[in-house]
Parts: sequence; C-alpha cells; structure tokens
Amino acid sequence: MDLFDQHLKKIEETQAPLAARMRPRTLDEFVGQDHIIGLGRLLRRAISLDQLSSVIFCGPPGTGKTTLARVIANTTRAHFIAINAVLSGVKEIRSAIETAQQQRKFHSSRTILFVDEVHRFNKSQQDALLPWVENGTVILIGATTENPYFEVNKALVSRSRIFQLKQLNEQDLYKIVEQTLADAQRGYGKLSIKIEEQALEHLVNVANGDARSLLNALELAVETTPANAKGIIEISLAVAEESIQQRAVLYDKEGDVHFDTISAFIKSLRGSDPDAALYWLAKMVYAGEDPRFIFRRMLILASEDVGLADPNAIVVINACNEAFDRVGMPEGRYHLAQATLYLATASKSNSIMGFFDALAAVEREKEKEVPNHLKDANRDKKGFGHGQGYLYPHAYRDHWVAQQYLPASLQGQVFYQPSAQGREKEISIQVSRRREAQLAALIEGTAVAPLEILTYGTGDRASERWLQRTLSQVGTQLATLRERIFDLAQLQRHHLVLDINAGTGFLTWEAIRQVPEGGVYACVRTNTDANALIELAAALKELMRPIILTVPISELPRILADLAPDLQFDCIIGRNTLVSEPDKLIAAQNIAQLIPLEGKLVLAETVPRYTQRLYRLLEPYSLDAKLYKRLIAAEEAIYANQLDPMLNWNADDLRDAFASTGLIVDVVVEQNSTQMYISSAFLERLFTTNGNRPSYAERLAPNFTLEELENLKAIFTHYLLNQTINWESAIAFVKANKT
Repeated sequence: MDLFDQHLKKIEETQAPLAARMRPRTLDEFVGQDHIIGLGRLLRRAISLDQLSSVIFCGPPGTGKTTLARVIANTTRAHFIAINAVLSGVKEIRSAIETAQQQRKFHSSRTILFVDEVHRFNKSQQDALLPWVENGTVILIGATTENPYFEVNKALVSRSRIFQLKQLNEQDLYKIVEQTLADAQRGYGKLSIKIEEQALEHLVNVANGDARSLLNALELAVETTPANAKGIIEISLAVAEESIQQRAVLYDKEGDVHFDTISAFIKSLRGSDPDAALYWLAKMVYAGEDPRFIFRRMLILASEDVGLADPNAIVVINACNEAFDRVGMPEGRYHLAQATLYLATASKSNSIMGFFDALAAVEREKEKEVPNHLKDANRDKKGFGHGQGYLYPHAYRDHWVAQQYLPASLQGQVFYQPSAQGREKEISIQVSRRREAQLAALIEGTAVAPLEILTYGTGDRASERWLQRTLSQVGTQLATLRERIFDLAQLQRHHLVLDINAGTGFLTWEAIRQVPEGGVYACVRTNTDANALIELAAALKELMRPIILTVPISELPRILADLAPDLQFDCIIGRNTLVSEPDKLIAAQNIAQLIPLEGKLVLAETVPRYTQRLYRLLEPYSLDAKLYKRLIAAEEAIYANQLDPMLNWNADDLRDAFASTGLIVDVVVEQNSTQMYISSAFLERLFTTNGNRPSYAERLAPNFTLEELENLKAIFTHYLLNQTINWESAIAFVKANKT
C-alpha cells in the first residue's frame, strides 16, 4: 500500500456514512444476535478458537451479517478476502482462489473468502466456488437477505452451516445509539447532542430492527440540524419524523416474505385461529398475491389437515374456488374469506398421513405377494386356487366380516389412525371395533387365511408377530414421550440446553439435533453413563459434542457456577429426574437456581402413586374374598408409606415443590395404557428378592405369611402367565418458567 492508498483509506474512514464508520470491530462491540454469538454458543466458540468452517449468514438488512464477517476478519489468523457478488464474477472468484492457493502453498495459511449478497451469484458462479470450498482451499462466509435453501446452490448449502440473524430488538437499537453518541473517534462523541425521548423512541420504532436504517436517520438528523446558541444540537420529534419517514413494507412474491406469509396463513388455519387466518389472508390479498395460489394451498389443507374430520371441507373449498373463477375480484374476496373461515373453524385431523406410512411399508416389503384369497378368481381359480377362501362382506351382518386383507407379514400393522375430532370420531369407534375383531380372529385362528396351493407354512407366525409388536410398544411410547417433551420445550436452533438427567442420552441426542447453533450440556449420575455418552459423542464433530457433567443435582448449581459463572440455559429438560431424589423440595430448589429469567424447565416424571396395581389384574377372576381384600389393602399401603420417598409422591407434590421456589408451574398428568405380555420372568421378579430394592413380595410380607405369599404367586401364575394385559401408568409433564 503506497501513500496515496493510505490517504484514500483515511478519507474513506472519516467521510464514510455513519453506519459504515460505526461497524463493530470485535465480538465485544457487536450488539444483538445473542442467540448465535452469546456466551457458550457454537459460533462464538468457533470464532474464538479460530476453528470456523464454511458458514452462510442470512437475515433481514441491517442485522449485522457483513459486520459479523468483518469481526471474523479482525479475529482470525487466516488470510481474509472479501468480494461482493453484485460487483464480482467468475474472474474475481478465480483470482481469490489463486490467492488462497498461494497462501496455502507458501505460508501454510488458511483463506476465508467472504461473499456479500451471495445469492446474487448465478448458478455457474456458485458452481465455480464449489470445488474449492469442498477441498478446503477456501472457507466460505456467505451473506444473504434471502433464504439460502432456495437462493443458494444446494451443494454449497450442504457444505456450510446456516446461521439466521434476526431483526434487532429495541434494547439493541437503543444501545447502538448510545454507543454512537459516546464514540468520539467514529461517532458523535465530540458533539453535544440532545435527543428528545419521543424522538429517539420514534427513530427506534420506525427503524424496525434495522441498525443501518437507524444510523442513517440519526446521521441525517444530526448533520442537518444546526447547533443552538449553547452549541447543543437538539433533535426534536419533528426532526426525527423528517429523518425517518416510514417503515418499509416487504412483500416479494418470489422471495422469503411470500413463502413466510403463506406459511403463517396455513399454520393459522391448521391451528384453528380464524382471526390470524383472516389477517394473513388480508396481507396476501393487499400485496397482490395470486388468489389461485391461495386456493390451491387451501385445497391441499382441506385434505391434509381436515380430512375425514369434516369430509365436506374439500367440497366447500372447491365450490368457493369455482365461485371465485366466475365472479373475479374484488367481489371474489368474499369467497376467499368464506373458504378461510370454514377451514379455520373446521374439525382437524391429519390421519390421511397414514398413506405415507403405508408407502414406507411398501418400500420395505416390495417382494410381498397379494394374499391368495384376495387374488383375482376369474383367471386362475382352478389352477392355483386364486380367490379361494374369500369371504364376501355383503353376505354378512352389517356388510362386514372379520377377514385379513394385509399380506401375512404385515398382519396387525396399523396405518390409518383416526382422530377423535368431528365426523372422524364416529369413524374411529367403528374402525377400532373392527380391528379388535380382526385381531381376535387372527389369534384364535377363526380367520386364518387358507394355505397357499404350492407352499406350506405354520399358522401361528402372524400371532407371534402381533405379540412381539405389543412388547415393542414400550419403545414407541418412549418416542412419543420424547416428542411431547420437545413439543413443550419449543427449542430454537440457537438455544443452550441442559439435559439434567441424561442417562444414556435419550433426550441429549435429540437436543443436539434441534439446537445445531446452540449447545447442549448433559448431566449424568454415574461414570458408566458418562463414559457411554463420551464414546457415543466421539462420532460427532468436536463443536457439536455435548458437555458432560458427572454430578448429582445437589451439587450441580455449584459446579456450573465454578465452570462458567455467566452461563444461562434457555431450557432445562429431563426425564424421571426426581424419581430417585429422596427430597423433592430440595431437588426442586437446586434445579430452580439454574433457570434464568425467561428460561424454561420441561420434565417428564413417572408418578408411582398412579401406576398399575397388580391386584386389579386379578379382579375379573373368582378369588377368596378375604384374601383379595387383604391384597388390595397391602398393595395400596405400599404407595401410602411416608417412609418411602420413591413411591409416596404425586403430581401435586411436584407442583408444590417447584411453585415454592417462585417458578410459574404447569403440571399435566397423562394416563398411559400399554399392552404388556406377562412372562414367567416378570412374575419371577415380582416374587424374588433382588438385593437392590424390595421386591413386590417383600413389600407384601408384613401382611402375609410365607405360605400365603406362595399362594399368591401361584394365583398370579395361574391367571396371568402368558396373558397380554393393559398396563396402566401415569406421567406428569412439568413445564415451569421464571418471569
């Protein structure tokens, strides 16, 4: 750089617009976007450790995308090259790649290539970048105001981590103004400026989260307002209104706002909110959205999200569509509104998605044949017995007969799961009854399909398959429980999460998937669990691995305070966290210390007091009345024993424990019923000493003699062995927050 270049740079730094001069130079100067660069966040760790991989920053104008890239340039030891996609082409890309190769060859240095407005590159220009990003010649930092998943080459997106920057909030904008007025070198620290409170409020409000817009308005207000006799520049509300006159209204029918708005509309319909649905409809109509596009989406929703809960929905929406075609605008808005309100207020069901479950089954079971009794009898009845054994439904009562229509390997499989909404509630009862009848027929052998003419197989394979399915429902229920926890948690990609009872990582791995730009801490109780998590986490990239703590709940607040005093979790999750805690109140107090302002706690706790009573399984059978009465009393006493903290608590105790810490608590208890196969091993565990905790028989022992206990064991074995029963349980979902 010669003297003239230095002079030019100095002029640019002093005469550049205020927004350019006030760009933060370090992470400490950066305002906002705490969800991606706050303490403990993935991006901040990557920048601090200079381990940045290819990233794409997307977000509205004025949120700090380019500024963040400049901060990285000031922080990294890598060579930094910046180009603008509007002003550059393949020639500039090749020049940058050549420079990067020279840096790697002669200096063993990495090169970061920053491409501003990367979505402006056409496909060939983006393709020119791809091989060099892939082989690591350059680390790409892209910035775009559009959705990168639509506007950027998919291959580039797949090789980059996406970080979404949000509009700055009002506190962030006030802080930026404060910094600008105090900075004597780059801002207005050398001037005496007084801004009326209403004027500043107006500037911040109309800037609408755009820091650049705010600073441009502030610059215009200051530079065009003369100082008074005391040398003070006074910015009044009138001056502020002239400096920033209106809020930008964005609606590009090919851009993000188009898709975001229709998404909000569809989700409002799905969520049965007619007010919100009308608002988003009005926004689209006002912006000139194609009504045919809106009707197309409503026709899809009528089947996808309403379906058989209201079979008339598809008819009404189609009729409104045809009426609109006849009438046109502006009167056609009545038909748009009618269709919108019908869908928003209709009963909802997505049971039609069962088709895609069936499609997945077809992909897995491609080689399966049509059952013999369902084949066409008109062509091969004599030679192969096709159609033999088919029961004609109309020949039976209610025009239905218990008959298997699925291939043998899929018998017992459920695809259609009707909801309990609207018309489908009636359908659900009918379908359930018929399925039960089919199942009974299958197990009892009254509806076993006829043998294939050229093959032979035992008749109980389908029965065994069904029994195994009932046993595997525990896994299905656990998956459902996990979904429920994360539905309540409502995690965002940038959140910092603590799995407070990680165990084997049942919730930890899902949390890592849901917060790729945040971070996950996993607390375990034993070194065995910790080692298992560490081994499993080794397959992840270092920045994605959970931070594992082996510590009891009682010590967790102190350990975290020592580890990172300013650490704040957005959400704490856990399953059966308090079950093994002897004092629920103390445990709740320790957990409450970890919840920051606006933080959330979501727990799922199995409530022992509401669990299945074994004596109820014997209720249908004729037992000795006195013995059965004593069994009821003895088993209920187990859960009423105040000396056993493992069994003597319920959902109200959980609510009271957390409420006493000042948290706002909501506890919902959900009853579960799982089909369970009673094996000899299960019965043996009930009546055998296990050494760790008292068995069922040991808990009953104070109320029965050894002879009576042996008698009870014999009764359980006689009536329940090899039976499939409904096992009842209850889970308390705790959601708490601090405000």
